[in-house]
Amino acid sequence: MFVLAAFALLTQDTVSYTKPESWLCRPGRNDACAVDLTTTVLQGNGSTSTEKWTAAKNPPIDCFYVYPTVSRDTTDVSDMVVGDEERDVVRQQFARFGSQCRLFAPLYRQVTLRGLQKRLAAPATGALNGGVSYDDVASAWTHYLAHDNNGRGVVLIGHSQGSYLLEELIKREIDGKAAQRSIVSAVLLGASIAVPAGKDIGGAFQSMALCRRPDQVGCVITYGSFRSTLPPSARALFGRVAGAGMEAGCTNPAALGGGSGALRAYFSATGNLIVGSAPKAHRWLPQEAPLGTPFVSVPGLLTAECINDANGSRLAITIHSDSTDPRADDIPGDIGTGTPAQAQWGLHLIDVNVSMGNLLEIVGRQSAAYRASYKH
Repeated sequence: MFVLAAFALLTQDTVSYTKPESWLCRPGRNDACAVDLTTTVLQGNGSTSTEKWTAAKNPPIDCFYVYPTVSRDTTDVSDMVVGDEERDVVRQQFARFGSQCRLFAPLYRQVTLRGLQKRLAAPATGALNGGVSYDDVASAWTHYLAHDNNGRGVVLIGHSQGSYLLEELIKREIDGKAAQRSIVSAVLLGASIAVPAGKDIGGAFQSMALCRRPDQVGCVITYGSFRSTLPPSARALFGRVAGAGMEAGCTNPAALGGGSGALRAYFSATGNLIVGSAPKAHRWLPQEAPLGTPFVSVPGLLTAECINDANGSRLAITIHSDSTDPRADDIPGDIGTGTPAQAQWGLHLIDVNVSMGNLLEIVGRQSAAYRASYKH
């Protein structure tokens, strides 16, 4: 009976977002966003502290999130049954935004990991921004605007497949249209968003520019992250776009105005990534004992800078460690360490983790600026 129900959900023409089960996160529920985000803060001098986290009681804006490719369903397109992988990615990438906004995250029929492998092997089989995946995201957005928005500002947040779906949604339903007034910002990470070379606007969007100030509203934050010591290869999946005179946009959440800045990362304390579990727990400190919290923060360990050169456009992540710093000299996040895939994917699996604290600060400042601008 369960298999038949899942098949019916997969093959139906439309998904109803009036049903609670069609959402991973909605305000006022005990759902995928109601998770423990307690963090161990590891300083460079070896001291530790515990950072508690609580959601805002009455946040003034909303966040609408579309998650990346995580489904382990054995079909090419996922069903509408929530799995551990959807819950895990919400925990790592989205739940923490509850300190700034009400949280909305639709479940959708995404291209699965299996389906993605097929598309990577034969790119002509289709992009990640159409089909029932787009139909579902567009339907959820329409439902949100009609039943939940009530004139509030909203931040669009996506990663990878989610970013490409939101890019398409912005092109069709938001850019230059009435709905754009509601957009506080769009955070489209792990994707290549086209802009004219050296420009902040044009290309993918005609009315939404790249964010260059923390209090700028209606703008776009986007990047694909790579190690500064391992730039993208010629076959990299991010950092290049089609079209003469176009480049992939890059905005550094640690320094939107340009240059290098310190990242405020939040990692899984065990080293788990958004796809699968780490083969063994990552050791952030020399001792074997686990940290005892689900997340870890490592102030001063990471900096980032947008680089655009012959290797493409990317957020270059530098790890700073010396003999006096007892913390680990590396971070988890690579795909195919030691293989060509590492330079193809970069740090894609932790695109969101590396700048989470910076993004939260920016969204907070954008929220205040948006409300001042529109007198909400």
